[in-house]
Formats: sequence, C-alpha cells, structure tokens
Amino acid sequence: MSERWYKEAVIYCVDVDTFQDSDADGYGDLRGLISRLDYLSRLGVTCLWLNPIHPTPNRDDGYDVADYYGVDPRLGTLGDFAELALEARERGIRIVLDLVVNHTSDQHPWFRSAVESRDSPYRDWFVWSDDEPPDRRQGIVFPGEQSETWTWSEQAGAWYYHRFYDFQPDLNWTNRAVREEIKKVMGFWLQLGASGFRIDAAPFVLEQVQPGVTRPPQDFSILDDWRQDVQWRKGDAVLLCEANVEPDKVVAYTSGRPDGPNDRAHMMFNFLLNPRMWLALARADAEPLLECLRTLPPLPAMAQWATFLRNHDELDLSRLTAEQQQDVFRAFAPRQDMRLFDRGVRRRLAPMLGGDRRHIELAYSLQLSMPGTPVLRYGEEMGMGENLRLPGRDAIRTPMQWEPGPTGGFSGAAPADLVRPVQSRGRYGSGSVNVLHQERDPASLLSWFERTIRTLRECPEVGVGACTPVDVALPRPVLAHRSDAPEGAMLFLHNLADRPVTVDVGPLDGVEGAPIEVYSDAGYSPVPASLSGLELNGWGYRWIRLRRGTSN
Repeated sequence: MSERWYKEAVIYCVDVDTFQDSDADGYGDLRGLISRLDYLSRLGVTCLWLNPIHPTPNRDDGYDVADYYGVDPRLGTLGDFAELALEARERGIRIVLDLVVNHTSDQHPWFRSAVESRDSPYRDWFVWSDDEPPDRRQGIVFPGEQSETWTWSEQAGAWYYHRFYDFQPDLNWTNRAVREEIKKVMGFWLQLGASGFRIDAAPFVLEQVQPGVTRPPQDFSILDDWRQDVQWRKGDAVLLCEANVEPDKVVAYTSGRPDGPNDRAHMMFNFLLNPRMWLALARADAEPLLECLRTLPPLPAMAQWATFLRNHDELDLSRLTAEQQQDVFRAFAPRQDMRLFDRGVRRRLAPMLGGDRRHIELAYSLQLSMPGTPVLRYGEEMGMGENLRLPGRDAIRTPMQWEPGPTGGFSGAAPADLVRPVQSRGRYGSGSVNVLHQERDPASLLSWFERTIRTLRECPEVGVGACTPVDVALPRPVLAHRSDAPEGAMLFLHNLADRPVTVDVGPLDGVEGAPIEVYSDAGYSPVPASLSGLELNGWGYRWIRLRRGTSN
C-alpha cells in the first residue's frame, strides 16, 4: 500500500561524496550514485537516505549548510538530483533527504547578514544575547570538541547560540519567518522528487531557547505544521525524526495527543532499542533486549520505528549505565582511540564483531527482525571496516569499496586526491572486501544480505506487525519474539552466544498447524508442530512463519 510504504521499506544511508565518483575529481557525486542504482535495487533497497547534499564549507561533513536550495557543486547540480529521483523511482527506490535546520553554517547568507547589522532582516532568524549567558557552558553535545554553547561575535556585538559547534549558529524557531522559510525549503525538494526528510537533531529544533533557561520548553506545533504541509504537497511524503529522548517523550513526536492518531512524524529512530541490542551482544544475554521490547512505548498505528545497528555517527551508549557502557566498550571498543565523546564507539560493525561471519549475520538478523523499518549504512552489506587514523567520525565515513585497488573503484582520481583515503590494505581493505568479489560469490556476506532482505520483503508482517517477546523458559542467551499482523505471524529465535543450544518454545496462543521455517543460519529444516527441541547453532537464528488459528 502506497500510504504505508515506509513501514515495509529497506532504507540505505549514503554519503554521496564517498559512494561513487563519476568524473575522477576525487569526490563522489550524484551521477556516480545514479550509476549504482541497479546495485542498490538488486540488494533490495527501497529508500535512499542521503546525508546532506547542500552547498557547505564542509567543516562538519555537510551538516553545516550554506544554502538550502542548492546542491554542493562537488556533488552535482539540481538537475542531477532531479535525474536521480527519476531514475530511482523507476527502480522502486525513494529518496529521503537530511533536513538540517536546527542550525546553519556561519557562512550562510542569512547569518552573514545577521552579524553585519542589528537592523538586518535576518537578525532575528538566530538566537542572540547582549549579555554573557550564565549557561554558556551548558548543554555541550560534543564533549572534548566544544567548550561552550554561546559564543561572542565581535562583529555582531552579541552572543549567539549554537547547540553544536560554534560555526553552526542555531536558527530561532520562535520566529514565524524561519518556520515559513523552512516549509518552503521542504516544498522545493518534494517538488524535485524527494519523498521525505530525516529531521536532524529534532529535539533541538523544537527548543524555545532563551539565555539562562537550562530546560527550554519545546514547541511541537513545528512538527504539526510540517506534517500538514508535506502531506498537502505530497500525500505519501514522510518525516523521520532523529530524537534520542526519554521513553515517555517519544510518542509526542508522532502524535499531538496521547493515544491519538499519527499526525506528526511518521517515523522515529529507535534510540531506545539500539544500545540495548549492543549490550545484549556484548553480554551474550537476551535480557537487556527482552526488557526493552517489553517497555517500548507504543506508537500510533501509522507511525513506525526505524531500527539501526550502525550509522554515520558514533554508536551512542549514553542511555546505558556506566557499568553497561563499560561492558560494551570492553567487548567492541577496547582501545581508547576506538571511542568518542566519552559515550560512543567510532567503528563499523564487522571489525567490532571481529570479522566473524556468524556473529555479523546474527547481529543483522536480529536487527531485521525487530519491530520497525531497517536502516543500513553503506558498505555494511559487505563488511567494510573503519579507518581509525582519521579524526572523529570520519573513521566510519571512508569511500565505498567497489573493486580491489588503491581507490577501490570509487574514483579514477589519484589516491592522494580522494575526499578521504580508501581502505586499501589489511583485512578490511579493498583488496579483501569489495563488491566485485562478493557479487561473484554466493557464499559472501553481500549475497547473504541480498537473500535476507529478499526474505524480509516477502514477510510484510515483520514491518507492520505487533512485536511481543515470547515468555518461555529459555537459556539466557536466547531471544524469542514474535510479530503478528493481519498478513500473518512470525516467530524469531536468536542465540546470542557462540555455543549451540536447544530450546523448547512450546505451544503459542493463536497458532495451529505446523510452522514453516522461512530463514535460518543453517538452511531450511523441518520445524516440529510443538516447537520443542529446536536447535540453534552458536550465534544461530531461525525465522519461523506461524500458521494462525481462528482465535486470532
């Protein structure tokens, strides 16, 4: 169904500048991305999430936007974007753009005008204080890289607010003119072929900031306006919120009323589930996941979670206790240079799991079976690694490895001229990990992803169904949960330990007849009707379709 396409989607996150270079200048571009759409279609991707593509000084990987109505010349033109949207749509792939409107670049014409004169029409488009704010060193987002959230501008003769870096001044969302302009920006990109937006730093967009107010109130009417406007312009457009908030605050981003309809954001990244998955993997214990699944706040019927294991940022563990964080660090980031901001991990998944195929498959089988729409980071489908020699989050933003060689098939430019160096050596280098080799190998990780995503898309109940843990006596490493929808029902079993186990699930409510194994790490095998004596390999998993009785 078109209106719920996002609930059955497979989202693929791309940095355009590191995906494919079409003109040998060392930067990936939109035309290069167009040339790889057939690859993405074959993989099973149905939605592309593009990290920022706008003109930018590029001090924060494009998240410092200098023009919301343009494309960075290094990436292409507006015509290239329109062509991308057309070519993608012909392959059943939609485009979601990063909407970075909590702040602009300090080089944006709006801010440059604002600092020049108090009489500038854009002065009130940003947040100012004539006096030094008492809270200028509070609310730091990037510990160790930021020292304040209010910075003095000599030219403006005032302090300006920036939740992130000092070169990213925050827009003033109490100003109606700002709100109207950003709605125009959204309409512009929808008209060019975008199918929606990933709203960067959504909680900070909603903040009504004032000097000295440490807990500024949030104005959710901003989301109300956006939802109404995008639905009017394009009926099936979606809003995907990046909002790492407390469980009791989640639903407010998707609905204006408790237990009300989905009249705000269509989708929410599941920041509650993500660190719990990593804690469960670190401890080889299903309990953290079981607890999370039992307590996840219910979303309105048409709203949807977006699940992820790794993305373009650090793996944020701030929702775990100090002890839990240390368990994850010990397992997956034992060295200090693998960590960031005292809360996160700056690594890709494959090396975090020691490159073990069984463990990698288990982790992604776990993600794909969770309630919601899966989001995958480019390169994860073939097990790319990070480059810890690069600063900060750039470690996980290296060019896509298409072929062997010093530029990995990413670009025809000299290696020294690339936007970032390709991993060309070592276990995760382009000589060992690349699309060309894995496409030809039916046993490769890439081939596994193709099969698994195909299976997922044949099981719509996973994306739209109600997820519940199966409360049976199981070994602690085993997670059992089911997904129920009008389309059918699925049972998922995952063994988080590296040793084999036998489990007895027993009778399930509303199920009759023999279950059918849909997917597993060991190939299809008969499933006893009683669901007893089920064997799971070390780091093994089984997806089982249930025959539902009339009671359901």
